[in-house]
This record gives sequence, C-alpha cells and structure tokens, in this order.
Amino acid sequence: MIVVTGANGQLGRLVIEELLLRTAAENIVATVRNPETAGELAALGIQLRQADYDQPATLTKAFAGAEKVLLISSSAVGQRVPQHQAVIHAAEEAGVQLLAYTSILHCDRSPLQLAEEHQQTEALLNASSVATVILRNGWYTENYTMSIPVMLEMKQLFGCAAEGRFSTASRHDYATAAATVLTTDNQAGKVYELAGDHSFSLAEFAALLSRQSGTQVSFQNLSETDFTRGLVQAGLPEGFAALLANAESGAAEGWLFDDSKQLQALIGRPTTPAEDTVQAALS
Repeated sequence: MIVVTGANGQLGRLVIEELLLRTAAENIVATVRNPETAGELAALGIQLRQADYDQPATLTKAFAGAEKVLLISSSAVGQRVPQHQAVIHAAEEAGVQLLAYTSILHCDRSPLQLAEEHQQTEALLNASSVATVILRNGWYTENYTMSIPVMLEMKQLFGCAAEGRFSTASRHDYATAAATVLTTDNQAGKVYELAGDHSFSLAEFAALLSRQSGTQVSFQNLSETDFTRGLVQAGLPEGFAALLANAESGAAEGWLFDDSKQLQALIGRPTTPAEDTVQAALS
C-alpha cells in the first residue's frame, strides 16, 4: 500500500493521478487534513485518511499498513522540520519500508535559505530507521506561469536573478517522477537531482511570454532588497518574500540550474517544455 501525504495539494493530486496509471486504486491511500474537502479524490476510488502534520497521532493511524509513504514537504515554511520529524517518526512506528521525500535541488550543498529546512529534514531521514529515497525537485515552471496575468497587465517581469538560468519542469513532471519511484523496485538509498531538460533566464522567459501572448513583456532586474520589497507590496508575507528573493539571487549564481537530465531518465520521456506550460496558462 502506498500512502501520499498532502494529497489534496497541487502536487499531491497529480501524484495520485499518476499512481492510478501504475497500480490499482485499492493500493493507494491519500492523507488530507480534512477529508470533507477531498471529494474529488474519494471519487477516484482510493482510500482517504485524515492526517495532519501538526497532530502526530493522526499520522501514526494514517500510515497503518503502509509499505511506502510519500512525504510531500510541508508548505508551512519555518515549521517544516518538526512537522517532517513527526511524519518520519510515524513511518518508523508503522514499519514503513520506504519513505520518499520531496526536497530541493542540490540540497546537500545549496546556500539558498529555502534549502535549510530541507537540509535538516534530509539529516533526520538519514538518521532514521526507515529506508528513504530523496527527490530533490528543482523549480517548477508554474512558479512563473502563475503570475502571467500580472506580468501581462504590467508588461513587466520583475526579479533579481540577473542572467541566472532556471532548469524548470512542470509540476506534472515532478509528480510523474514521484509516482515512478513509488512503483519501482530498488529505490532505497537513492538521491535524485530533478530538473528540466532545458533552462531559461528571466529575460528569455519574458521574451517567450511576449511571443506567445502577443503582449510585449520585458524583464527588469532588481536588487534582492528591492525585489523583496516589491513582493511584500504585492501581498506576500515579508518572511516568505525574502525567501523567494534569496532563491532568485541564488539562481543568479547557478543554484537553480542542473543539466544532468536525471528527471528525464526517471520518467522515461523529455520534460515538459516551458513553452507548453506557458501556453497552458494562457489558455
């Protein structure tokens, strides 16, 4: 039995869909904080179980009988480590044979502030009694396409990555990778650096968006401080805005670039071109 945590999130739902292409519905358990909001998942014929990273007792119960668990990293930046520790402990208690974790690209050596909680989580995984597989996911193309309406309105793409390159893939690509790992033997101990086949700078992304939308969008590079301030003015919490700006500054130094093509090899096909994800967003 395969358990997917955070299954009601954007990545979790896609992982479930991919798992259903590879195994029967009765082999899949989706854990969610509130099952009443997961009707679409229940309609797929899989089992729903209530689980909350902040309520360890629910995790132990949710993992009962599980052979494999996918720990999708929490979205609660600043609270991830104790939440992930609770999941790891519950997996140990349940006798889980394989625990997969969605980490960040080049986690072991990344200077990005976003990597810190992932580094701590990977250390906890390494110290646990559960066999693990680490999926170090790169940037999602959707990190930028979700802001396309604002870019088109302002005719500007603001950032602080300078000429840094982003090896992005679609959220669906990363979901496919997770489902593949969960349904393939001999994964224990493996660490995957997952990123798109191709990369772009933010200036190139702006040019791509301009071509596909018919609206001229230009890239304006800011300082990390000014970009953080702009994100806060756009409504993001100050701490999270600072993390995103720090990540872009890290991209300027190459920390969100990877050309190993491990993601392509794992999923058995080329990763989704940024052009396709942009077009889907425009549609």
